[in-house]
Amino acid sequence: MYDDVIAKSDTGMEKAVEALKKELNKVRTGRASTALLDDIRVDYYGTPTPLNQIGTLSVPEARLITIQPWEKHLVPEIEKAIHKSDLGLNPSSDGQLIRIAIPALTEERRKEMVKLVKRMGEDAKVSVRNVRREANEKLKKLEKDKEISEDELKRGEKEIQDLTDSFVGKVDEVVAKKENEVMEI
Repeated sequence: MYDDVIAKSDTGMEKAVEALKKELNKVRTGRASTALLDDIRVDYYGTPTPLNQIGTLSVPEARLITIQPWEKHLVPEIEKAIHKSDLGLNPSSDGQLIRIAIPALTEERRKEMVKLVKRMGEDAKVSVRNVRREANEKLKKLEKDKEISEDELKRGEKEIQDLTDSFVGKVDEVVAKKENEVMEI
């Protein structure tokens, strides 16, 4: 029981860090990344379909994303989906290949992005702390039900706090790395 609580806490905190990394991939930096387009859905025969399932996405240059649709008639649909996405990107096509030039971010826009990254980091820390709180509650319940001793409770709380500190540190590392990417010109 005791080990289960610790293991589940570790897993829960790891998931919070992974979710943060996934969210941060969608934050625009000055460089092109196909991850920017992960949330875009294109109407494909009446079904909202992820962009990467109806064409080949690539980054031939640092500030350019290309999309090669597998079916030519999807080009206007893909362009429409990108325009509606609120990413501030302008696709252009030659009827077969869609090119998306990634404009350089202004200083002001970069600072806004850093604020967004920090907010995402704080949300991830809250998730980690929620996992800690739940684990501590489970340990206290186990101790109350006489399934573990008071010493095990104290040791478990310390282990969970150490885990929490470790994962909060990981979140800070990930956020700092992304901030540097965003501020890079």
